[in-house]
Amino acid sequence: MRADRLVATLLLMQTRGRVTAGELAEELEVSVATARRDLEALSAAGVPVYPQPGRGGGWQLVGGARTDLSG
Repeated sequence: MRADRLVATLLLMQTRGRVTAGELAEELEVSVATARRDLEALSAAGVPVYPQPGRGGGWQLVGGARTDLSG
């Protein structure tokens, strides 16, 4: 389910700092294209994530933003 993946993506970003679409795809068992769409969806929804292009790049939360997902 997409909502589950989006939450999992946020948790991974909080834990690892920066993640690539490839890392997300492998971790969440989806295609790289799906991982990219999920990252774009988070950004479009107002979650403070941004891409860092280039070698060693990836996606990360702006300023190390944290989200309380403990329920």
